[in-house]
Amino acid sequence: MKHVLFICSQNKLRSPTAEQVFSTWPGVEASSAGTNHDAEEPLTGELVEWADIIFVMERVHRNKLSKRFKRHIKGRVICLNIPDNYEFMDPALITLLRTRVGPHLP
Repeated sequence: MKHVLFICSQNKLRSPTAEQVFSTWPGVEASSAGTNHDAEEPLTGELVEWADIIFVMERVHRNKLSKRFKRHIKGRVICLNIPDNYEFMDPALITLLRTRVGPHLP
């Protein structure tokens, strides 16, 4: 089972959508968090250590992840380059996530 973590800023739109989409993906256990301190689910070192692969929505998220949790990162970090232009479970966001994340999963 691959542990997959999705990260955005607030954990309200993009990363929870990704978590929901990939929670039913075979061989994947998905979670999500936000880099901001007031995120719905704030990012922690334990969550970063749990992840085999981490998907960040933007480069700013990768930078915050590396700055705050570098010693906790065990797996790959992939930037999806998905801007904050989507609502939760937006069909266009779901299509984009499947296209960009799918090839990296079992």
